Amino acid sequence: MIHYKLRCGAGHEFESWFQDSAGFEKLAKAGLVECAVCGNTQVEKALMAPAVVSSRKKAKPPKAEAPPPAAPPAPPPEGGQRVAAGPIPPQLVAMLQRLRAEVEKSCDYVGKDFAEEARKIHNGESEARGIYGEATDAEAEALADEGIEVARLPWVPRADG
Repeated sequence: MIHYKLRCGAGHEFESWFQDSAGFEKLAKAGLVECAVCGNTQVEKALMAPAVVSSRKKAKPPKAEAPPPAAPPAPPPEGGQRVAAGPIPPQLVAMLQRLRAEVEKSCDYVGKDFAEEARKIHNGESEARGIYGEATDAEAEALADEGIEVARLPWVPRADG
């Protein structure tokens, strides 16, 4: 998986994950990458600093102000697509459904073994690939403390029902 900072034709900046660089180019060319703010499909990569990973063990980084990213949660029960302020706007639900479809198409589902498999990939014990699954908050925090990047995604019902 690759993480890009993106900018739409209206100047909004947002971030997204893709299987690889070619995956981004293919989706953007087909108009399937939309601005998270306005829905504009004229999207290009914005300048961002690369993430550099060392093969040597590093000292534990200092805690950041913001909470660390977490692993994708288990799918919520039907009707569970609510946020504190009310229902998720339909345009956002549609974008999240497209994101879910892309994750399911491009990544391997590892279920409750997410934390264990993420560690194996990070340590070179398993094939490097995109995975998704379930992890507790404690498991996600432990992964972040170990320098393993994970992200929590809102898991909405599939677009096809």
